[in-house]
Parts: sequence; C-alpha cells; structure tokens
Amino acid sequence: MLLLPAVITHAEVPHVLSLFKQTLEQAAAGKPGEVVMLTVDGSALQQFDSSALAVLLECQRMARARGRAFSVQSLPTKLTELAGLYGVDGLLQSG
Repeated sequence: MLLLPAVITHAEVPHVLSLFKQTLEQAAAGKPGEVVMLTVDGSALQQFDSSALAVLLECQRMARARGRAFSVQSLPTKLTELAGLYGVDGLLQSG
C-alpha cells in the first residue's frame, strides 16, 4: 500500500511517483502470475491541486501495465469532487 503524503502539488509529483514505482517493484517480486492489489491510501492528504489526480491516474496506469490490480481509498472529499469536475472520477476505482 502507498500512503499518500499530506501535500501533493506539482513539486511533489516526482517523489510520489518514485515511491509508487518502488512499491510496484516490491510487488513484482511476488510469485509469477499472482494478482496483487496495489492500493493507494489518501487519508493523510490535506493539501493538493490537480497534480494529485495526475499522480493517481499515472499510478493506476503503471500498475495495470504490470498486470496489477489498482484501487484507491480514503480520498478527501474535495479531491473526489475535483475528479468529478475533470470527468475522471470513473477512472479511479475506490476500494
């Protein structure tokens, strides 16, 4: 599981994506053919802009490209509303 930091703005994007990539690599070390659910937890997220949505969508893309299931949980209401405003709320599977 990747716990999102308290702040995700444009400046934090490379760091958060790097953490997710490490999480993916650890999951890839599992048994071949094993389906692993990679979950992103947004419960700590307090300050964000639309970059947070870009991070979530890229994390989802990276997980699926490696054959891993992906889910998000505990996203702040404002981020969920922002996803709806941009029309990407249906792309983020909540767990």
